[in-house]
Amino acid sequence: MDTEELTRLTTSPSRRVIGVGALVGLGGLFLYMAFAMPPADFLWQAFLVGCGVASVALGHLMWKSTAHALILTEKGLIDSDGTEVALIADIDKVDRGTFALKPSNGFVILLKTPGRRVWRPGLWWRLGRRVAIGGVTAASQTKPLADILTMKVLERDGKTPR
Repeated sequence: MDTEELTRLTTSPSRRVIGVGALVGLGGLFLYMAFAMPPADFLWQAFLVGCGVASVALGHLMWKSTAHALILTEKGLIDSDGTEVALIADIDKVDRGTFALKPSNGFVILLKTPGRRVWRPGLWWRLGRRVAIGGVTAASQTKPLADILTMKVLERDGKTPR
């Protein structure tokens, strides 16, 4: 029964379009400035072109990554492409605090052991022991997911919720 889906976190379509649109729009603005009003120094123009291309590429990466969903099972949290985000057995703490380094409408999971670096802009990222969930997701989905994860960790540790 480890594969039974407890909940699913998907991106909000309107937030997805706004987030990607902002990155692509910023890239377009950089490229416009580079060619319509080129600076006197070629290095500045190259810098503007580089920033424009990077911003458009990040927008494309965000569009692809936000097409995925996060699925919570009894075993843990996995990406819809099969990538293990965090196993319940490896979760040390779920942090939704105000001062946690977390994405918009999201939360942070602290793991017991570090994992490889992964970045899915707008949905989740992992750096060492820290996994951040959120970005262009709706708070109405991330808060229950964080609550369920917290309950699963408490169950695992044999503690009762406050």
